[in-house]
Amino acid sequence: QGQLVESGGGLVQPGGSLRLSCAASESIARINTMGWYRQAPGKQREMVARISYDDTTSYGDSVKGRFTISRDNAKNMAYLPMNNLKPEDTAVCYCSAGHWGGRYYTVNVWGQGIQVTVSS
Repeated sequence: QGQLVESGGGLVQPGGSLRLSCAASESIARINTMGWYRQAPGKQREMVARISYDDTTSYGDSVKGRFTISRDNAKNMAYLPMNNLKPEDTAVCYCSAGHWGGRYYTVNVWGQGIQVTVSS
């Protein structure tokens, strides 16, 4: 099986909240930047949030102020609490682990994905 496993997705009404979790192997979590990406039907995959091992974070513009990425290095976990969810947030969400090489970022490992559906 894969080395990244997502949980916490599901169906929620607009304005509601969900919290995604990502469990990683120790070798991945202690070395790499971890992040969340998502892909909605008919749309290109987009970066949602990213966090380095030392807690430097970045967010996609569409989720700033609503989502907050964090990680627990002792537990090899990353989290994404999502607040004020909108129908446009409906997508398959993927946990990831990657690394920087100079100015370039490469994703090395992908989770299998988990569905988030926001609908009334």
